This record gives sequence, structure tokens and C-alpha cells, in this order.
Amino acid sequence: MVSLPTFDYKVWVHPPNQESKHSLRMRRALLVWSAVMALGMLCWAVYFGWHGTWSIAVCNILLAAIAAMSAVLTRRGRTRSATLLMAGSLYVGLCLLCLVQDIPNAQAPRSAHHFFLVMGMGTFLIFKGERAWLRHGISVLCFATFFVFASTQWGFDTPYVLPDAVRIPGTWFNNTLALLVLYALLHVMQSEMTAYKAMAAELRKGLSGNQFALYYQPQTDELGRIAGAEALVRWMHPVNGMVSPAEFIPVAEQTGFILPLGHWVLGTACAQLVRWSQDPATAALTIAVNVSAQQFKQPDYVKQVLSVLARSGAVASRLKLELTEGMLVNDVDDIIAKMTALRAHGVRLSLDDFGTGYSSLSYLKKLPLDQLKIDKSFVRDVLTDPNDAAIARTVVTLAHSMGLQIIAEGVETEGQRAFLAEIGCSAIQGYLLSRPVPIAEFGAFLEAYNART
Repeated sequence: MVSLPTFDYKVWVHPPNQESKHSLRMRRALLVWSAVMALGMLCWAVYFGWHGTWSIAVCNILLAAIAAMSAVLTRRGRTRSATLLMAGSLYVGLCLLCLVQDIPNAQAPRSAHHFFLVMGMGTFLIFKGERAWLRHGISVLCFATFFVFASTQWGFDTPYVLPDAVRIPGTWFNNTLALLVLYALLHVMQSEMTAYKAMAAELRKGLSGNQFALYYQPQTDELGRIAGAEALVRWMHPVNGMVSPAEFIPVAEQTGFILPLGHWVLGTACAQLVRWSQDPATAALTIAVNVSAQQFKQPDYVKQVLSVLARSGAVASRLKLELTEGMLVNDVDDIIAKMTALRAHGVRLSLDDFGTGYSSLSYLKKLPLDQLKIDKSFVRDVLTDPNDAAIARTVVTLAHSMGLQIIAEGVETEGQRAFLAEIGCSAIQGYLLSRPVPIAEFGAFLEAYNART
């Protein structure tokens, strides 16, 4: 087992990228949603407690506590968990309220179901960028539930049905809260649209204005030596400074700008390989480049890669293309054909984010891969979550059985590295080695690392 040297990270490590503006807006929207929910539930809890209906008052207090817990999770950056917690509890609570208490009649209409509109719009915004089933599934469920309750008078005749004297002012109260949150969400949507259009225009200016740069995050081999690096694109905006990739990459994919940007990344990485080849200390290093699904779907993608290699003079075997499992959803035969053609010319191929749920073994055994990459979502909790530990072991065993190299990304602690080495994965990438750094700082890192190993 190889022990990694200890470094003074102040020399070459930059602080983490700033939070995505989209994420920040979503956090604010979720905090508003949590506050409104907590306020509304507490008001109803006070009312029912005052009238002695303690069972309903306790339920409202519980929902208010869930809203408060959601706000705490949001403040800690766990927006996804916070949204799922609040949306799930609020959905169940609202369904019960509409069926047991808020029964419409000629004097007072039902009003609680309007919050399903708030939930549908809120989850659609917050889960932007998530998988389609999560982003659209929850929203469609909320809108469909609103439609059902708005179109029917379904309900149960129970002792908990609210009297008209309560439901009439309650209708005003509920509708006011729902409209306030909807207005806030519309403001967020407008901000998102404005920011999207502005960024789409700025992206193209950025490429022509040389505002993009590649940062390099080192990767080790199974012996603990630096084998290469992953090239990660960064945007140095002249006004906004460093723009988070989490913010501009989705826009680039949605606008098609990912194609010229990806081509630039490939060309820049190959040019760096040529420079490294002129120094015996770096001649054997590889560079891994991420490939988007849009890039790989281009009919002439193989020709583009080979053309860049030929023009730059880079050695094909030093270039590693990282594909994601999401690319395997459609037209697998075309993907396999392109991968086979690239590999026949010496280009290495790695399957990134492996284990996130797309690929099947029947497809995997057909792919001409060189490497599997354990996704950082499993590495993060590998010491505390038995399921993640079991997945990591399975991926390592699978890679070894198929004769593939295996590397883990997102390794941040010595404990994670030791566990991975114990199960057979000694090649790593992550903050334990270094954050992604500019090429000049990568050279300093490499020199210091080699001097201490």
C-alpha cells in the first residue's frame, strides 16, 4: 500500500469554485417556501389548539417542524434532500387535508389544493438539471393532484370536517399564502430566464475572447505515481470572475455551444500533450477529456478527434476520452462503433460516473473500454454507507474480471484512499491529491510530488 506524501496546499491549490447562481437562487426559493409553510402550519396549529382539536394541531406542528428541518438542510447545501423531504411530507399532508377537512360546499370552496400548484412549480425549478423522471415526475404528480381536487368534491364525512365559519376565512388565508409563494417562484423563473439568455450570449464571446482555460486535476496509477490528469474547463469572465462549471456547462449543453467548446477543449488538451512529450519527466502522462453526449452523437466525431490529433502531433495513446453512462441510453450500436474506431487508432476510453444507474452488463461487455471510473457520489460516503461500500467493491471486482483499469474520483481523505486500496482500487483522483489547478501550478505540484515519493 502506497502512502501519499503530505503537501502544503497553500502553494498551488485554489479555493473551491463559487456556488452556482442557479443553486443560490434555488436555495433562496426553497427557504422562502419553507418559511411560508412553517408560518401557515403554525397559524393553523394555534387555531386548532385554541379550539381543542389537538390531534390536528399536532399534525400541523409536525409539518411546521418538517419545514424547519428542510430550511436547515437547505442552509447546509443539501437542497435536493430538503426538497424531497418537504415535498413528500407536504404532499401527504395536503392530500389528507383535502380529503378529511377541506371539503367543498356551496358556501365555501376548497382551497388547500392550491398549494399543489406551488409544489409543482417549485419542484420543477429546484430539480432543474436532475434526471427527467425526478424533475418532471414530481411536478406532473402535483399538477395532476391539483386537477383532481379542483375538478371534484371528493372527501370523507368525518368529525374533522371544518365548519364553514372556519373554512371561509381559511380560504382567504390559504389562497393568499399560495399566491405569495407563486409570485416569488415566478420572480425566480424570470431571473432564471434572464440569466440564461445573458449567459448564452456571453459564452460565445468568451470562446472568441480567450476567456476559457483548462485546469488539470492529477490522477495516480495503481502504484501511487502520477499517471496523468483530467482536463477541466474553467471560464474566467472579465467582469464576473471565475464562473462555476455547474452554472455554464448546462447552458452550453442546452444551446449547443458545448460542441465548439468541446472541440476547443480537445485541441487545447492535445497541444498540452505535445508540450509534455518534449520533457522526459512528463512524456508518459495522459490527459483525460470529458465528452458530452451531443459531441459523441455527431456523425463525424471520430474524424474530428483524429484530425485534432494529426494537426497537433499528439500521441493518441496519451489521450483518454471519458464518456458517461448517460450516453448509453440511446443508439448503443453507433456509440460502440465510434468507440471501436477511436480505440483502433490508440485513443483510450474511460466510462465516467460508473454505477449511477444507466448501463447494463449486456452493454458494458460490448464496449471497447480501457477503464472504469467509480463515481464520486459513492466514494464520498464509502466509509459510512454500507451500500456505497458494496457498490464500490462490485465495480472494482467487475473491472478486474473484465481486464479493465479502475480509478476512483472524488477521493478527499486518507481513510477513503485506504479503503479503496484495500478493495483493489489504488488509482485515485480527488482533493486528497490536489484540486484542479492551472497548468503552471500543475507543474509545481508534479515536481513536489515526485520529489517526495
